[in-house]
Amino acid sequence: MRLDKAVSQVTDLSRAEVKRAAKAGRITVNDTPVKDPSSKVSEADQICLDGEPLEEPGPRYFMLHKPLGYVSATKDSEHPTVLDLLDEPNKQKLHIAGRLDIDTTGLVLITDDGQWSHKITSPRHHCDKTYYALLAERIDDSAVEKFAKGIWLEGEKKRTKPAKLEILFANEVRLTIAEGRYHQVKRMFAALGNRVVELHRERIGDIVLEEDLTEGGYRPLSPEEIASVT
Repeated sequence: MRLDKAVSQVTDLSRAEVKRAAKAGRITVNDTPVKDPSSKVSEADQICLDGEPLEEPGPRYFMLHKPLGYVSATKDSEHPTVLDLLDEPNKQKLHIAGRLDIDTTGLVLITDDGQWSHKITSPRHHCDKTYYALLAERIDDSAVEKFAKGIWLEGEKKRTKPAKLEILFANEVRLTIAEGRYHQVKRMFAALGNRVVELHRERIGDIVLEEDLTEGGYRPLSPEEIASVT
């Protein structure tokens, strides 16, 4: 592999920036300065930038508190993405494990471990997700049983899986679902003649959004949180 490509893959430096760093003598290969960015390197070579060894980062796992106005995508031509909130190298290798709509806030998990995220998003895996919702209208107590039986969504051929609805106040609820159909939470309440005004995800599986994590903030997941996704 070319030196400039190898360095850019494990840092935030562009190829042009790597070229300038090499010419300035900031890059060494096996303790020898290499000023030609097109030089070939192998996995066995020890590459350093400013004396610091460069290594391919291992799997990364982050919890992010998504604000309003951000889309759950790696790139978007019209809106900022949740990846724009991260100050991490090689962000292009990260992806979102469980997306949220642009007008929904709360817990988003971000990783570069495809197998791990598949366990969160695949219908074959049981991964509950809990949301707080503010509704436009008061909700009747009978909705608890209706959600527990499953809701018929418009255009769908079968009910949703049983969901747990907790009424917190007249028009405030906490809902736990075990699947992720398109706009599911909003459509479930719409099927009962109500409308979601605010939606906030609190939990994915056993991973709970940290209360002290401000909107737009993020942190690495703990080993226990990572292992909880099985």
